[in-house]
Amino acid sequence: MTHDESAGYFKLFVNRFITDHAQAFKGKHVVDMPAGTGVTSRVLHEIGARVSAFDLFPEYFKVDGLTCQRADITHGIPLEDASADVVFCQEGIEHFSDQLRALKEFNRVLRPGGKLYITTPNYSNLRAKVSHLFAETERFGSMMPPNEMDSVWMVNTGISKEFYLGHVFLIGIQKLRVLAKLSGLKIMALHFEQIKPTSLLLFPFLYPFIVLFNVLAYWNSMRKKSDVSREEKREVYREQLFLNINPKILVDGTLFVEFFKECEYGDVAARLRSVHKSFDVPT
Repeated sequence: MTHDESAGYFKLFVNRFITDHAQAFKGKHVVDMPAGTGVTSRVLHEIGARVSAFDLFPEYFKVDGLTCQRADITHGIPLEDASADVVFCQEGIEHFSDQLRALKEFNRVLRPGGKLYITTPNYSNLRAKVSHLFAETERFGSMMPPNEMDSVWMVNTGISKEFYLGHVFLIGIQKLRVLAKLSGLKIMALHFEQIKPTSLLLFPFLYPFIVLFNVLAYWNSMRKKSDVSREEKREVYREQLFLNINPKILVDGTLFVEFFKECEYGDVAARLRSVHKSFDVPT
């Protein structure tokens, strides 16, 4: 299956997820960014959601009864604070140069308790891990690492001076988790769709070592930071441990992560479970 075929298949999976959970979206203000051609926006609109669609290149959005506004996530989404119930970022985060900025912006437009759905190629599965080990590429033997020839997917200076970049900023579950936490968002659920045969083939050989390595890292980390309570360390490190050894994450082709807005970004610093050292100010 080619990348385009795989992406198209996954869009169908997401659309089935939306229709199966239609009552969770009906009547809600849902942001779709990047909206692309509008596949997801159309499904959300059909089940009764109030859709606000945004994209760097809205010219390619084709949905009767809906419009798409131009928006560059690094410059912000043209919506008021706490105005959306749900945000969908489907196959977008891996294209964003400033992922922390993007997550902070999603937090800003979400109401308290609002949900963010992110889908992205799974850079945490075994095939991707092995590919990165040997060649720093997402698909071993079939794709070169990100470069200036293959990774600029579109340039149209008549529309925008910005590049539409490919998978330059691929992100795994651990980095996605911590950037979300630093933005006031927390993982609520993971949804799984399609096993990658290569990852499944690698699984029985690599999984025992993955478990051993991560359990050792967990216990070593628990012995550090004596000025942080054991309960607080356990909460953070256990979540990371179980993400790293989750068999479904290790074999699935795509990350489909459901977050909820835990707090406003301005309140994140006060909730951090860490001890911060002050820099000496030179006199």
